[in-house]
Amino acid sequence: MTPNDSAPPSDFIREIIREDNQTGKFDGRVHTRFPPEPNGYLHIGHAKSICLNFGVAQEFGGLSNLRFDDTNPTKEEVEYVESIKEDIRWLGYDWEEREYYASDYFEQLYQFAVKLIQKELAYVDDLSAEQIREYRGTLTEAGKESPYRERSVEENLDLFERMRQGEFPDGARVLRAKIDMASGNMNLRDPVLYRILHESHHRTGDAWCIYPMYDFAHGQSDSIEGITHSICTLEFQDHRPLYDWFLDELEIYHPQQIEFARLNLSYTVLSKRRLLRLVQEGHVDGWDDPRMPTLSGHRRRGYTPESIRALCEAVGVAKNDSVVDIALLEHHLRQDLNQRAPRRMGVLRPLKVVIVNYPEGQVEEMEAINNPEDPAMGTRKVPFSRELYIEQEDFREVPPPKYYRLTPGREVRLRYAYFITCVDVVKDPQTGEVVEIHCTYDPETRGGDAPDGRKVKATLHWVSAAHAQLAEVRLYDRLFNVENPNEAPERGDFTDYLNPNSLEVLENSIVEPNLVGAAVGEIFQFERQGYFCLDRDATPEKPVFNRAVGLRDTWAKIEAAQKKV
Repeated sequence: MTPNDSAPPSDFIREIIREDNQTGKFDGRVHTRFPPEPNGYLHIGHAKSICLNFGVAQEFGGLSNLRFDDTNPTKEEVEYVESIKEDIRWLGYDWEEREYYASDYFEQLYQFAVKLIQKELAYVDDLSAEQIREYRGTLTEAGKESPYRERSVEENLDLFERMRQGEFPDGARVLRAKIDMASGNMNLRDPVLYRILHESHHRTGDAWCIYPMYDFAHGQSDSIEGITHSICTLEFQDHRPLYDWFLDELEIYHPQQIEFARLNLSYTVLSKRRLLRLVQEGHVDGWDDPRMPTLSGHRRRGYTPESIRALCEAVGVAKNDSVVDIALLEHHLRQDLNQRAPRRMGVLRPLKVVIVNYPEGQVEEMEAINNPEDPAMGTRKVPFSRELYIEQEDFREVPPPKYYRLTPGREVRLRYAYFITCVDVVKDPQTGEVVEIHCTYDPETRGGDAPDGRKVKATLHWVSAAHAQLAEVRLYDRLFNVENPNEAPERGDFTDYLNPNSLEVLENSIVEPNLVGAAVGEIFQFERQGYFCLDRDATPEKPVFNRAVGLRDTWAKIEAAQKKV
């Protein structure tokens, strides 16, 4: 399956692969992997890695594995495993039968560690975690060797086996590689390979009480699976010498690690640690809250896999980190939904309209276009009656300058229906607020056009009061009110920059009856309002719609302005 049928992009990673294929470096094979840690939900930054790893494999006729880096049982859950698989499939990719876990290789990784001990390249260290940090040195000062560094092979083998048997408590000992405590690369200063964790694992249960570190498990797992190109984000660039050292010293098959810039979005945090805090501290309603940058959050809000893949393709593959304007993601969503989303009418903040010269009890069915971008989607019937609802903002008793919508004495068009003219208003006697508008209609303008050719300057959407479906509408804004909450202006905690207006709930919105019976996850364009997705909280009595994005395309305006310069 190829999610994107357009011509494959070209970038430095694909150029490396083409060169490797030409030289026969991996016998013409291309085998990638996506290696998530099952300690949280995937976010949109992971989407770039997913699209790259699976996309590259598809383009070159290769394979791609899904491998869970499940080496830390204190943070991993089956829930995360299942959510990751769901998200990858939703994006349009399939790992077929190639689903693996680092825990599949625990015995083999243990034997690799034993081999390093036998080669006098690893030792059991009794220093505490704090002491190891102190001994490690700094970027400008060399580290100091552990007093346990020169233990004999026999003693190290004995202690490592006893660590495995559970003889020592957590933190009592670790296994470290013996490399170079004076190295300019901090990752080579005798890194920890194994730590003691008396924790049940979601797959291996209590079979193990020592677990490998990511740096040790990563390259060896790639080797075991026959990966050719181990594609990682830039933060692993300084880890590559360690990746290579393990494979070389173990004398096993050696994949090639290649680093690329991760995807960062403005007004967003993509650290799983920070996302977990947002969930645990109740700033959001779970991992799939539509304000979250998780793939499940985007899906629930109404984003499509096509729009996210389009963003990843537009951003491309680079060697330097940068922040992408979130407006670009919204632009790609609008581009996608404009082509596919059925049009419907929904009134978010209703104001009642009574057409005083329309026959009482009469109902007409107006023909409405489902999507002007796709004639094949056809039309639908929308009921029209004497009493309607329009948006509160579509009426002003005293209009501001350049306001062309409904005001006393002005004629406007009702979409697919008639021209109407405001003749009176009804106000709340206590507040003075307008609660009802009285209008007349011109029966000769059925369908929205006047036979005498007269024009109006505004067209309003509406819903028949007698046929209205009460709905809850959730309007979402950016979760943070600064462009880069990771580097907030005053460098306070990132939660200090949460947007208090990131969610507005409208409990008394109304929608046309054609939306009754919509399925959870269906996406519609509410005319003049934006794109809305039916939420899982919906009930038959009251649908709940999440606004995915409004109709105004900020990115398109930015592009237009740039072209003028």
